[in-house]
Amino acid sequence: MPTYIQLESTASTNTYVAAHAALLPDGAVVYTHRQTAGRGQKGNHWESEPGKNLTFSMLIKRPPVPAIKQFAISEAAALAVTETLCSQAGDGFAIKWPNDIYYHDSKICGLLIENSLSGSDIEHTVIGAGVNINQRRFVSDAPNPISLTNITGQEHDLVQLLHQMCERLASLCAGLGQEEALRQLHSRYLAALYRNDRRQHRFALPDGTVFMASVVDVAPDGMLTLRHHDGTQHAYAFKEVKHVIEQHIL
Repeated sequence: MPTYIQLESTASTNTYVAAHAALLPDGAVVYTHRQTAGRGQKGNHWESEPGKNLTFSMLIKRPPVPAIKQFAISEAAALAVTETLCSQAGDGFAIKWPNDIYYHDSKICGLLIENSLSGSDIEHTVIGAGVNINQRRFVSDAPNPISLTNITGQEHDLVQLLHQMCERLASLCAGLGQEEALRQLHSRYLAALYRNDRRQHRFALPDGTVFMASVVDVAPDGMLTLRHHDGTQHAYAFKEVKHVIEQHIL
């Protein structure tokens, strides 16, 4: 079971956990209601109004999955958050590859998974999450943010949701050493994947080129396979391609 540690304030829960990994117990969850320098993928900033959202990081020591299959940890984290949100507000949530959580075309959660490798093994992993829960207005230029309160019109208990997410995550990570569990996890991830509907959608390359393609699969290393309009298939690493989503204002 997770062990919960609350900080009054910290720059980044991921940074804190990584710095204290040797001293913290396996399954430690560090959370705060005031994160001053939250980080997203590739150093992106995460906006969070103090006391309104979930910002936390979980430490998993020696996860039972080899480094070559480390993307399974991202799948577990994304599913733990998505399924918890679905339990509160029903359908409409999806995992935007690789591990953002969206409600229709609006972002409700960002995940940052940082693995410390030792040869072919994972020494430990730090799973960080920023989940918009009770924040009603967003002032940054982040595209299409939304919160659980925006969706349901109700305030939600932050600690209760934190426990639900982390208990789901701990349970999923415990099964990563079993091949059948990995297959089921991957199947659930694909079923929850944003725009994985066999339809053609707009994607963009880093140089700004926009093209139409449909989602085919996500490989164990996290590579996204797309089928282009001419029938050819190509695999992309993170930041090599992105969804094109129309921006809107709540």
